[in-house]
Amino acid sequence: MALNWVWIGFFTTAFFTAVWRWCTGDDGIFQALLNAMFDGARSGFEISLGLAGIMCLWLGLMRVGEKAGMIELLARIASPVLTRLFPGVPNGHPAQGAMTMNISANLLGLDNAATPLGLKAMRELQSLNTEQPETASNAQIMFVVMNTAGLTLIPTSVIAIRQSVALKQGLGANFNAADIFLPTLIVTFISLLAGVLAVAVCQRLPIWKARLLVPVLVVGGLLATAVTALAQLPAEQAAKIAGAVGAAVILGVVMLFLLVGAWRRVNVYDAFIDGAKEGFGVAVQIIPYLIAILVAIGVFRAAGCMDALLTGIGALVSALGMDTEFLPALPVGLMKVLSGAGARGLMIDVLQTHGVDSFVGRLAAIVQGSTETTFYVLAVYFGSVGVRHARHALACALFADAVGLIAAIGVGYLMLR
Repeated sequence: MALNWVWIGFFTTAFFTAVWRWCTGDDGIFQALLNAMFDGARSGFEISLGLAGIMCLWLGLMRVGEKAGMIELLARIASPVLTRLFPGVPNGHPAQGAMTMNISANLLGLDNAATPLGLKAMRELQSLNTEQPETASNAQIMFVVMNTAGLTLIPTSVIAIRQSVALKQGLGANFNAADIFLPTLIVTFISLLAGVLAVAVCQRLPIWKARLLVPVLVVGGLLATAVTALAQLPAEQAAKIAGAVGAAVILGVVMLFLLVGAWRRVNVYDAFIDGAKEGFGVAVQIIPYLIAILVAIGVFRAAGCMDALLTGIGALVSALGMDTEFLPALPVGLMKVLSGAGARGLMIDVLQTHGVDSFVGRLAAIVQGSTETTFYVLAVYFGSVGVRHARHALACALFADAVGLIAAIGVGYLMLR
């Protein structure tokens, strides 16, 4: 129901804003909104079409892992943590293995692997959601909110963009494009923690009991150890190591699935084909959901509503007497909730306008690297299993986004000024 009202709100706000702009002499505003609708529909289909190949690949490999018994093994390894955060998922259920794979891929910054693995996990969770299949279960909400936090060790794509812009600005070999990785990791961890706590409060999970805190602290300790080790290295070298390790781990898991399957006399080729067929069906199923959200976001932006929102926030910050140096980076955070491509474009604009090595340029990169496209994730993940009622998922995800954006600004002032 929340997504329904948000969707209506995007269109309604955009339409009446366009009416006001037309009355004030902007004759082309309605055509701009119409073009935005068509562009959003086309983008939704193109994204789904591009996702089809990736879905076929990874769901095919996941089916091989299931047949080889490796998904069940991963579920057992991760069960001490997952059973506390997802009490409705039985121990050893395939959903636990799929969620573990998804979280690992997100952590390693491998988006092409994380999305199809996440959709696979949603389908496994949906198999447990038999009483109200069109309403999100507690486990699905927790899993989706964790994905909107987008925990990543190294923001590889953001670093690559910064390096490219730096070369155009003549900064040369002395510029360190990866110097934002530690602040980005801190911010995205804060966002993840906020999202998990918000869902836990809504679902009344016993988050303060030792049986939940101990596994979380163990995982947090392992992450802190990895971050500390990477922090001892030059940031650019740390980024290369993390990227290489991430790719190697995923390829290693693929080879493990294939070799164990062959050892257990599984017909891995047929298993892959069966899983790939399922992947294509999932990619087709999400097309309407993706088009719906991208069209709504497109008209909202084309009407100038985002610009008006930013202007209002800037006026409020100035009226409170607060430092306004961070304001040029703020649109990146607000746009990232709606559109990853739009936020990337705004980040590049900040880097080019203010300088890639400026405070606001670095802050924009941190925001881009530490957040996720919330509405995209909600539309794709819930749409892949036909869930129409997201319950408290949207509110918790937006809360995590807000905390992450505030944390990015705070960490930026503490570490970059």
